[in-house]
Amino acid sequence: MIRVLHVVTDMRRGGLETMLMNYYRAIDRKRVQFDFLEHRPEESDYDQEIKELGGRIYRIPRLNPFSVRYKSILRKFFKKHPEYQIVHVHQDCLSAIALKEAKRCGVKTRIAHSHSSNQDKNLKLLIKLYYKRKISDYATDLLACSQEAGKWMFCGSDFKVLNNAIDTKKYVYSRENRDDIRKQFQIPEKTLVIGHVGRFCYPKNHTYLLDIFKKISDQADAVLLLIGDGELRKEIENKILQLKLKDRVILTGIRSDVSDLLQAMDVFVFPSLYEGLPVTLVEAQAAGLPCLISDKVPIECKKTDLVHQIPLEKNTMYWANEAIKVSKMERENMSKEIQMSGFDIGENAKKLADYYMNKVKENYGE
Repeated sequence: MIRVLHVVTDMRRGGLETMLMNYYRAIDRKRVQFDFLEHRPEESDYDQEIKELGGRIYRIPRLNPFSVRYKSILRKFFKKHPEYQIVHVHQDCLSAIALKEAKRCGVKTRIAHSHSSNQDKNLKLLIKLYYKRKISDYATDLLACSQEAGKWMFCGSDFKVLNNAIDTKKYVYSRENRDDIRKQFQIPEKTLVIGHVGRFCYPKNHTYLLDIFKKISDQADAVLLLIGDGELRKEIENKILQLKLKDRVILTGIRSDVSDLLQAMDVFVFPSLYEGLPVTLVEAQAAGLPCLISDKVPIECKKTDLVHQIPLEKNTMYWANEAIKVSKMERENMSKEIQMSGFDIGENAKKLADYYMNKVKENYGE
């Protein structure tokens, strides 16, 4: 058995982290075991499950690209743990920092993994773009969740796509689950449920989603089900009050039963400003949900005819009318379509295990 070290911010219930856990649950742990290097002192959502699956969790301070002390801590960690033959880094543009220290300490397989096709335009952007150009200097292998994410992150270097795969069986549409969730949230059967799953952050474009929903609620008996949490929650709550939608929007917070919550929805609306390849869209399609996505979301996520791409330049009334129109589609079992498209976790987890094992053989002849 080999142990692979995954370098992450933390293991909260985000898209990247959920993808990693999907692989971790499905991979043959007699061949490959996952351990995690986290950059937060507090316990994260998935930490307990990681331990139950046999994984180890290490903690170091927050990533600081200017800190000599931070880089020294990284270097000491890798020197203390020479057992890690493979280091798999999930820190997007800043992955070069951990990869550089791993290289200095003799780690032979150093994987950079791109999970996004852009970055927020803030004060940190120039720093991130600088380190983005350094990734290929220190990584031996480049992986991405989509073609767009790989092309953007790796600046022309060759990379492989690792699908954001899911356990399709969990998402098969169930009328019973639909009724149970609607009862739980006191949603009448005939009420139109618009859904979204995602962190409350700038790229997800929640404020525009609320504007779209306002147009929907002006025309139909509808509620908006928002699953997730994040740094912009207060801003979103204020926008809900401003639009007088308090009785029409349900904020569930972070949930572990997303597969059930998807059953209660009628339409999945995803007007993101940019994405890698969101695992939530694969899940929504597996649940038989019609999906409206922006033209900033990679079309690679379209694995069924349920996905309809709309330019962000279209006004909110156009989005609202499309949502109401597609909500009338009959729900179907789409698990076979997702499997055929290469997004079933069983097959992908085996490929990832083989990939890791082959890397060890290449480097160590084992």
